[in-house]
Amino acid sequence: MDTSYILLILFSVTTIIALWKLFPLAGEANWKALVPVYNFIVWLKIIKKPWWWIFLIITPGVNFLMYGIMSLLLAKSFNKRSFQEQALAFLAGYIYLPYIAFREDTVYVGPEDMSKKKPSYVREWTDAIVFAVIAATVIRTFFLEAFTIPTSSLEKSMLVGDYLFVSKVSFGAKIPNTPLSFPFAHHTLPGTNSKSYLEWFKLPYFRLPGLGSVKNNDIVVFNYPDGDTVALGETQEDQGISYYQLCRSFGWKLVNTPDAINQYTDHRFGEVTYRPPDKRENYVKRCVAIPGDTLKIVNRKLYINGKESFVAPTMQYHYTVITDGTSFSPGLVEKLDITDTPEGIKLLGYDSLHNAVYTMNLPFNKVDVVRKMSFVKSVEPDIASAGKFEPTIFPHDPQIKWNNDNFGPLYIPKAGVAIPVSTKNISLYSRLIINYEGNTMEVKGDKIFINGQEATSYTPKLDYYFMMGDNRHNSADSRAWGFVPEDHIVGKPVFVWMSIKEDNPNIGGSRNPSGFLKKLKRSLFDDPARRARFFTFVGDNGLSRSYLVHFIVIVAGISGFVYFRNKRREKNVKK
Repeated sequence: MDTSYILLILFSVTTIIALWKLFPLAGEANWKALVPVYNFIVWLKIIKKPWWWIFLIITPGVNFLMYGIMSLLLAKSFNKRSFQEQALAFLAGYIYLPYIAFREDTVYVGPEDMSKKKPSYVREWTDAIVFAVIAATVIRTFFLEAFTIPTSSLEKSMLVGDYLFVSKVSFGAKIPNTPLSFPFAHHTLPGTNSKSYLEWFKLPYFRLPGLGSVKNNDIVVFNYPDGDTVALGETQEDQGISYYQLCRSFGWKLVNTPDAINQYTDHRFGEVTYRPPDKRENYVKRCVAIPGDTLKIVNRKLYINGKESFVAPTMQYHYTVITDGTSFSPGLVEKLDITDTPEGIKLLGYDSLHNAVYTMNLPFNKVDVVRKMSFVKSVEPDIASAGKFEPTIFPHDPQIKWNNDNFGPLYIPKAGVAIPVSTKNISLYSRLIINYEGNTMEVKGDKIFINGQEATSYTPKLDYYFMMGDNRHNSADSRAWGFVPEDHIVGKPVFVWMSIKEDNPNIGGSRNPSGFLKKLKRSLFDDPARRARFFTFVGDNGLSRSYLVHFIVIVAGISGFVYFRNKRREKNVKK
């Protein structure tokens, strides 16, 4: 049995034993300690706390903090009120409560009446911090979480430097796999290279009902599937280098199992470590295919179930642009809104006729604009030919010669629907079978063995999705690392509240407050395109109009109302 379950059972048993002995001392029948959930309601009654605390007790992450608080309050109700006794109850209630219960001198005195005692400065701050942590954890876990767009893969739809809120209720909140973690830190403690979570206690995958399910073309935030095993690098900023990609890039032997840790040590890449699903890097892409779909890319055109897929007006590809020698000035580049740097525009050189040859990343709605310029001779799409094998493209198998522009056909696995497997297609589904669903797999000659049994098909337990960026030639997406399991889905971006242009590395980032303020000032006051992204809603076709002015008017109106109401009250008091 998993250690997590053993410890959970141990904590539960010791707590029930303690409550069995303590309940009668507080005037409650001891059998109530045996009824799950109800025993906590009785516990709350004894310490005189509201019944709705029960919802905090069953919230992963928060429940451990609540257990400590309730243990402390229960100990105080039995006259254990010294600092040492309260510390023991809070930190080790599952041990200390049974100790109290079996002492002969234990007596119930009731909860401490705090109404007659003025709380100390430390107590006020402690209560405020605990309340803030609990409230923020509940909101982040079940409702909304703040994210920042880190890469240009959805360029034009979502920009690097967009600060947004992601809805957890859209697809249903996912219960954390590792609930014992430092508040508000994702996978690394601030200012260190240390893990922000404890791995000895883990919960299985479970998702609450949502408002809907992931649909084709939804923009989705998810945990990076290829990030289960990563090289940490030498600095805190370098936290997400895929171990598998390093193996493919440097010709290392790939051990494709979840415990493939520390196979190689190299000062350039640092320690190699494993991360559970909820602690993998957060990515945002467009879901182009859902479970049961068949996907194919032909000369960069995407087809889902044989039909050409949705094309965003701002979808981008690389083009080769030839001019009569005239260069693209910085002002013209800005006017064309070529913002994906450094590969947005690059001069490759000059041909024998002194024509300038550029590679350029252009959205669909700007291709004709460039083509019609007087000094432009031609604009041709850069398309990798069919049959050209790219080692960085999924499934990284020389027998399956796919690339970014010609890919598939690929069936997207659906839970409960069997997939035929053979030595010809097993590379497409091996990671799914081994890493995502925890099976063992061997290929012996022309036969496949799953969990020691010969298999010609595999039935997945989870649904899977295929994610792609709108910036099709500058996007590390499912074409690079394959399927996204349903237990990696985080939520749906719904609202951009701020957008900061990050194009000048000399100004400084979020770790440099003065530099960040300069970027905020420039983005809000000097850059109309960025200002238009403040307080906007996220849709399939991009962002809505900005509601920044509306927000300012509402805040000013509320502030004015409160100010004049207080003034009126002051006048009435003087009268």
